This record gives sequence, C-alpha cells and structure tokens, in this order.
Amino acid sequence: MTSKGRQALESAKRLVVKIGTGALTAARGRFDRKHFAELAQDLLWAARGRELLVVSSGAIALGVERLGLSSRPRDIAGKQACAAVGQSRLVQAYEEAFAEGGRLVAQVLLTHGDVQERRRYLNARRALERLLEAGVVPVINENDTVSVDEIKFGDNDTLAGLVSVLVEADALVLLSDVEGLYDSDPRRSPGAKLLTEVAMISPELLGLAGGSASGIGVGGMATKVRAAARATEVGIRCVIASGKAPGRLREVLEGKPVGTLFEPSGTRRQARSAWIVHALRPKGRLLVDDGAKRAVVEAKKSLLPSGIRQVEGRFAEGDPVDLVDLSGQVFARGLAAYAADELRRIAGRRSSEIEQVLGYRYLDEAVHRDDLALVVRPP
Repeated sequence: MTSKGRQALESAKRLVVKIGTGALTAARGRFDRKHFAELAQDLLWAARGRELLVVSSGAIALGVERLGLSSRPRDIAGKQACAAVGQSRLVQAYEEAFAEGGRLVAQVLLTHGDVQERRRYLNARRALERLLEAGVVPVINENDTVSVDEIKFGDNDTLAGLVSVLVEADALVLLSDVEGLYDSDPRRSPGAKLLTEVAMISPELLGLAGGSASGIGVGGMATKVRAAARATEVGIRCVIASGKAPGRLREVLEGKPVGTLFEPSGTRRQARSAWIVHALRPKGRLLVDDGAKRAVVEAKKSLLPSGIRQVEGRFAEGDPVDLVDLSGQVFARGLAAYAADELRRIAGRRSSEIEQVLGYRYLDEAVHRDDLALVVRPP
C-alpha cells in the first residue's frame, strides 16, 4: 500500500531535483550522453504541471572529457579549470534536451554563500522566483570555478538542500549512483536492506551513511542525508533514489516505493516564522497605518510602501525590521526589501512610483508576505 508520504509526492507543485556526477557518468567518469538523454526526458515529464529546478553536477566530468584528460584532477586548480571548460557544455546539453520539449532553461551558478548570507539569499530567491514565473527551468550548479571550499569539502547535495529551502519547495529528489540509504554498507554487506521510509533523521541514522560509491563524485551518502535533514526540518519531503535507473524519477513522483523517503519533521511555514520572530534581532522599525496593519494581520498580505508612516533605525536590504502600529505596538517582524534610506524616500508612495523615486525597483513590496511573521506578544 502506498503511504501518505508517497502519495504527497504526487501532488508536489514545486520540485528540486539534484542529479549527481555518478548518475551522469559511465565508466572512468565519462559523461554518458545516452543516459543523460533518458534523464532529460524524465525531467521534462516531471516539469509538466510543476515548477522544476534542477541542481546538476557534471561540469567537471565534461571538462575532463573536453580537455582530453585521462582522469579527474586531484588538485583544486585543475578541478576549477575543468569546471570552467565543462560548465558551458553542461548547460548546452540541457538547453538542447529541453528544447525538444519546448522548455527554456537558465544557467544559475551559486556558491553556498549566496544562499547563506541574507542579502544574497534574497537576491537569489527573487531571481529564481522570476524564472519559475516565466516557466523557465533553472539549471543550478555550484560556481566551481571560483568556489574552492565546495570542491574540497562538498558536492551539490548540500546546495540542493539549501536551494529547496530557498525556494520553499514541496519536494527534493536526490538522484545518485545508489538506490537509497541502507541499514549497512551494500558494497560490503550483500544482505543490506534498503530503508524505504525514514520518519526522523537521528545521529544513529547519519552513522549509516558512507562515502561515495563511485569515487567520481565528491559527495557521499552522508552529504545526502544531511541535505535531507535540512529540507525535512522545514517541511520538505526528500527522496534519495538511483539516477542510474531510467524512469526512476517518474516512479518517485508517482508515489511508488522506490528509493528512501524522508518524511518532514516540521512544517515549512512554522519553521520560517519561528526563525524570523525568534532567531532574528530587529535592526529597525516601520511605523504603519491601520490599513496596512489590517492587510498584514487579517488579509495576510505584504506590507506596501504606501502604508508606511515612519522609518526608524539604520538597516540594509534583507535585514529584520519590526512592524509597529500607530499605538506603538509591535505586531509583526519581517525582512526589509529595501534599505532604511530607500524606504524613507518611498514611504507613503504607491508601488508604481518606486522606480520614479529611486531610479530602480527591486520589488513592489516594502516587506514581502513570504518574509513576514506575526508577533503574538512584543518580544
């Protein structure tokens, strides 16, 4: 019988799929074009009726091939050079494959810092949201050419987990060279059993995760389980499954019992609201009128510049600010879409006037509803 968690995967509307190096390469680490074409068809199928983001490895492998090297370099500079040569070929492969299905793709290169530092986090999220609104499939990779730490210490598993949180995905699927998480190392224990569903990721469970089976990719099972932990903590279901088996992604999204399903341990909104209210210290205050307060509290809408009466404090774009009503009570906290000086200039203005006043426009909102959380009692 299909579990409720598996059934929920069928209705996922925003999906992040990570494709590892092991799932894209054949013997000796060469890019497997035939298998890539099969994976691309699965991705096109998954994109029907869904918003799809792809986090893809493979740039270094394609660079190794293009440069005629016998094996993947061991030194950092060599890997960076291969990534620089291979990245354009990787995106070209996606462009050609998705064009057959009438879909556009966009290359997005990120470092971990882009999704960990608040201002860069907001900029990255806005760009990805706009691409999804346009029906474009972002193809995301680490910026290996300039990002040394990621090449040394991680793979795209961690980045995929961060991206799934960044865009508030419904599901994260990690396609690798193994079927999922086993109760022991299947390379050493022929009787190892696949864990089909995991309700909670514990330290003991992390202990079951080993290294990379292929030796080609950098990330092993441990990085995948940690990525799953990051996603499930904020309400995102995660599946680790084999990217070597054609059609496996379809089976995952059809709710079939393949791979390892990690169930959410929290809810997406609860986790984000708690982070905004409890983990962030406000750097400023926005005094708003009664209409703006009703829009935020009762209608669950964004705070527009037109509702701001006064801006207090010094803060940058993306910094936390308190929303204060005319009686001086804090009723919400959020992340400012503009810096304090910018908000002072557009306070009381319509959103359509922002570009005229500032000469540019990030958003129509002063604080977007996705970055707002109500405060029950003043902290």
